[in-house]
Formats: sequence, C-alpha cells, structure tokens
Amino acid sequence: MKNVTPSIEPGSERSTRARVARLILEHGPVTAASLGERLGLTPAAVRRHLDALLADGMIEPRTVRPRGQRGRGRPAKLFAITDAGRSAFVHAYDGLAGSALRFLAERMGEDAVAEFARAQVADLVRRLEPIMRDVPEDQRTQVLAEALSAEGYAASASKATSGGDQLCQHHCPVAHAAAEFPQLCEAETEAFAQLLGTPVQRLATIAHGDGVCTTHVSPVRIRESKETGR
Repeated sequence: MKNVTPSIEPGSERSTRARVARLILEHGPVTAASLGERLGLTPAAVRRHLDALLADGMIEPRTVRPRGQRGRGRPAKLFAITDAGRSAFVHAYDGLAGSALRFLAERMGEDAVAEFARAQVADLVRRLEPIMRDVPEDQRTQVLAEALSAEGYAASASKATSGGDQLCQHHCPVAHAAAEFPQLCEAETEAFAQLLGTPVQRLATIAHGDGVCTTHVSPVRIRESKETGR
C-alpha cells in the first residue's frame, strides 16, 4: 500500500513540503529546528514550508513549556498535523472499504465483517511469522513497526515507561472505515499479539479520534503466561 502525499504546488517545493508534512505526521508534535535537521533545510526554508502548511490548515502550532521551567524563558513551539492534514494522506479506497463492509454487514451480518477483518490481517501474519521466529524478543516490536510502515501505517516503536514496548501507528489508511467497523482494529490487535508472542493492549486509535494508534506491548510473553498460569 502506498501513501498519498498532499499535492501543494509543482516541482521540488511540493516534494519538500510533502516531506515536511509527512515528518510532522510521523514524529509530531515537532519543532521547526528538528524538521530542519532531519531534512537538511535552512531555518528560512523550514519556515517557508511551515507557513504554507499552516495557511492550508494542514498543521497547527502548539506551545509547550519545558519541564521544570516556571515562568521563565520562551515556551517551545511545536507543530502537529491537523485532521485536514491527516486526511490528505488517507487513501481513496477508505470510502470504498466502508461501503463494502456496510454491504457485507447488511447481507451477511456482523460476524462476516469480523471474519473479513481477520482475513485481511492474515496475510501480514503469514508473511511476518517466519521472520519473527528469528528476531530476538526485545527487537520484535521494532521489526513489526518497520513492517507496518512498509504497509503505509507510518509506525514507530519505543520503550514504555510502565514496562514493555509501545507501538505507535501515526497513519491509518482505513481510519474512516475502522471508525464504523471496530472489527478492523480488533483483528489487527489480535494479529499483533500473535506476531509478538505477548499480550498487547490498544490504548488509543485514530479511528476513535485520537492522534495516534497506540498499542502497549506487554513484557510478559504469552508462552510464559501459559506456563505459569497467569
């Protein structure tokens, strides 16, 4: 699956601006300085692209005061993607997917939708399971994030402060369909647990209005849970 990047203006300006928007989507909220470092752009060039994206309503500014700072110094200015900006990356087939699922639900019932959702993620499981067997357990979430990014989900992995890992998907090609049919998210979550070999818990989803789909990956492996009876 390929991403649809926002079309803003012709030439290299459009390409660079699309890269700026995508970085904000994947890593935002983010500072202008960070964007410049990642893209190798001058402050003036970053500001030009940010101003254009702000004018188009694709991003929005946020101010955050650094931790421990009380009333002194300038708050940091961050830039985050807006709903309109996120929609620019949404695939055209999202609407078609919703129509197809509604037709399936009306003709065959909700169970058919759940079966369809599991079938959709089965291919990902089938392709990744052989790879995951050879990946060290502490690297599996990162490998899964890379695989999801290749599928168009702009995913990232990090260590969770409460233990375990955190898997984030900054883009969902079928967000609108998933908002109407949560079976899509449920099947995906089940697939993550199967691939990672550990219990997972969905904490937030784009389909429900959150900025990022966030999944907590437990440090307790499934086989360990079964062996101990926990």
